[in-house]
Amino acid sequence: MAGVEEATGGQGRVRSGGPGGAEPPVGRKARALLAEAARLHESARTVLADHARALEAVRTALAPLRAELVAEELESIPVSRLKDVTEGRLRLGAVEAAGLASVRAVYEASRYELRQIPGVGAQTADQALAAARQIARAVEDTVSVRMDVDSPEPRTTALVVALRRLVEAGPELRRAVDAAQRLDERLGALLPEARPAAGWLRLAITGRRRRRSAFAAVAGIRELTADATARDVRLLLAQASTDLLREPASDIEAWVDFELRSTEYYSQLAEISEHTADVEAAEGFLPSEVAERVHGQPLDDTHRRVSLRGYQSFGARFALAQRRVVLGDEMGLGKTVQAIAVLAHLAGEGHSHFLVVCPASVLINWTREIGARSTLRALPVHGADRQDAYAEWRERGGVAITTYDVLHSLPTPQESGLPAPNGRSGLPALNGRSGLPALNGTQPGTSHGAVAPGMLVVDEAHYVKNPDARRSKAVAAWTDRCDRVLFLTGTPMENRVEEFRSLVRYLRPELLPEIRNSSAAAGPHAFRTSVAPAYLRRNQQDVLTELPALLQVDEWEEFSAADQEAYRAAVEAGNFMAMRRAAYADAEKSAKLQRLRELVSEAAVNGLKVVVFSYFRDVLATVGETLDTTARQTPGKGVFGPISGSVPAAHRQRLVDEFAAADGHAVLLCQIEAGGIGLNLQAASVVILCEPQVKPTLEHQAVARAHRMGQVRPVQVHRLLVTDSVDDRLLRILRNKDRLFDAYARRSDMAEATPDAVDVSDDGLARRIVEEEQRRLAAQG
Repeated sequence: MAGVEEATGGQGRVRSGGPGGAEPPVGRKARALLAEAARLHESARTVLADHARALEAVRTALAPLRAELVAEELESIPVSRLKDVTEGRLRLGAVEAAGLASVRAVYEASRYELRQIPGVGAQTADQALAAARQIARAVEDTVSVRMDVDSPEPRTTALVVALRRLVEAGPELRRAVDAAQRLDERLGALLPEARPAAGWLRLAITGRRRRRSAFAAVAGIRELTADATARDVRLLLAQASTDLLREPASDIEAWVDFELRSTEYYSQLAEISEHTADVEAAEGFLPSEVAERVHGQPLDDTHRRVSLRGYQSFGARFALAQRRVVLGDEMGLGKTVQAIAVLAHLAGEGHSHFLVVCPASVLINWTREIGARSTLRALPVHGADRQDAYAEWRERGGVAITTYDVLHSLPTPQESGLPAPNGRSGLPALNGRSGLPALNGTQPGTSHGAVAPGMLVVDEAHYVKNPDARRSKAVAAWTDRCDRVLFLTGTPMENRVEEFRSLVRYLRPELLPEIRNSSAAAGPHAFRTSVAPAYLRRNQQDVLTELPALLQVDEWEEFSAADQEAYRAAVEAGNFMAMRRAAYADAEKSAKLQRLRELVSEAAVNGLKVVVFSYFRDVLATVGETLDTTARQTPGKGVFGPISGSVPAAHRQRLVDEFAAADGHAVLLCQIEAGGIGLNLQAASVVILCEPQVKPTLEHQAVARAHRMGQVRPVQVHRLLVTDSVDDRLLRILRNKDRLFDAYARRSDMAEATPDAVDVSDDGLARRIVEEEQRRLAAQG
């Protein structure tokens, strides 16, 4: 019994000899702990197995589609190019004489078949096949599978159905898989080591070193299980398994879901297929030392509810690693999502206060996006109650969203006695944390309860290019007091060096000597290299190789006072059509028109053509008058149209031809019933819908005029909407209709010929909306 006495210390207890005399559970308690850990381990392994099956289903559906695309590319490559791979050593005369004219013909041939060709020996056959396979691998890295919602076929349908399971699981699936991988790795190693601690007798006959190892393993398991409990990992794993084991969607359900959120499908597809993008372009052609620093920056997704594309993840980590930067991605690449990812990461580090400054036209969009894409609390600070909202933000935290016009009226941390980061106005702390207080309350010594935001985000930052403007001075005051600042702008800076110098002056004044006109003159790559510490820009053509050809964005606004007055009058009169166009009653004060001007302006600086659709001729007339009238007078450029039902067909086509022939940016105005049928508008890559349509097929057909075969750029569709209005009510009613039937019927030949036959509108729709709005406004007094 000497061994037992030694193991139990003569008192029936095992001394662990652990640090601080802590004793891990032994015997029955250890068995209970190990059983709990084994169940957790099994849950983790189940999630990994279910996830692996879901991935394999996608890869199985993807393989024939990619193989076909590769074959098509190889067919277009002459067989003579095989010599390039072998540096001219390969003799192909006999192969070409046998009729194998393309690389595809060689790639699909067997060694035996090639050997049957007179004059082709074993070495030539092997070299030819190896060269063809090498070219095929290179081609495979460049092809992109597109899923055409308007022309579904069995193979693409199988891929959409397989992807839907992963998309339905949402961004929480990635967290669950990551947690499962960690648990599988840790528990897989710890559980065998901890087994001796499950029984007194086994522990007694175990050597001292093995005993210590068992105690350490038990301590590690206890820590892991406690952490899993604190983080609700069991629930996360259970939900992931449930999502991954759902019954497959029907074909129509999958296609309808794909149409609603195609970006998420393509994001999943790109991640699974491991498509090799142009890494340098996706990373903005940053110098290697900056790119390496960004790659080393972690990105916490605890508070994020959206998956990121690779280039978006890089953009978010760039903002974190460099601390004070301009993110200048081209419109349509998701600058808002990248900014939200940064805020979510900082929230995971314990920061609680953030400030977003933006034009009034996108304030509602920011509020909705933060609520949809993260767990962060969005708090609009504008309107009559802005000071109360600001006081609530200072006390409770969250993401305060305000406008340029309101910012100057909000007290900065400086006005409340807070020091600048590191005690130096305008200079960032690039190494380590700054001297800012923890952002969970009031800094000691301040009298107003002021906090410095964990990050200041300035959207449409080109608005502050004039340092003498009031809004620029207000932004400067806040940037001086914030350690982290993110400017967002879709305006390319390469040809606007002075504007860029103005922005950098707020963020990194020490870089100003490096930014000279010669940098831009040397080309965009040279310019971006010189400003790399503070500027990142990616273009659509560089990073949207797998993304859908159609990007849809709902642009939510709030009525201006003039809009609201016109809307109330229309509601009281029971005039449904007047309600739909009330947002354009006062062109000078219209929130929708302000956002439309911004979208057109951003398209202009990026050289994109724009089509503006509305049901109403008077709305189009207002839009035409609002846009730049001087551009209208420039030959070959400016605003074309409007195309309406009263314009003869020949004149309509002439307007479209002139619009397409215009050099660079141009705008075409179309009445949606006239422009949505029979015209080819593929010169446009931005579509703006002035209001939602009662007949959704009108929208689909109008967008299809631009988004069709031959379109070489992704098409962006921006739908202008107003909260608490007929727009909101109409969308909600239409959304509750039978979407599956509509989607099926809309893709049928009958639907294309007679859209009214399958529309979801009905005779009582307008009356119902008018009555509901009358009741709502009456209740508001």
